Amino acid sequence: MTDQRRALGQKGEQMAEQFLEQKGYEIISRNVRTRRGEIDLIAMDGSALVFVEVRTRASHAFGTALESVTWRKRQKLRELAMEYLQSREGFVPSFRFDVIAVEYTDRGTDEETFRIQHVEHAF
Repeated sequence: MTDQRRALGQKGEQMAEQFLEQKGYEIISRNVRTRRGEIDLIAMDGSALVFVEVRTRASHAFGTALESVTWRKRQKLRELAMEYLQSREGFVPSFRFDVIAVEYTDRGTDEETFRIQHVEHAF
């Protein structure tokens, strides 16, 4: 992964985190690593634990940010979430998977323009 792509992804995750905080979510963890991979954000929405996948795109050359959450990616996130839940102590009353898509719409100006889509209960 190039430095430019990594920076774009980090920027998208920061924007997603701010977006969720503005909606009243409590961010529990960022970039949670397990043996199998990484969960971008884990948050609380009321009593629900939310696993958040953040996808950031600067173009639609390879599809939209939402389209990039494939069946395989959803399966991987389910596995990561199960691993995370098994490592926690205590009862988790409910959990869900959300996706946040951050898409840059105009990069030709001095000010960055972007659009954020939040899909709750994405899968």
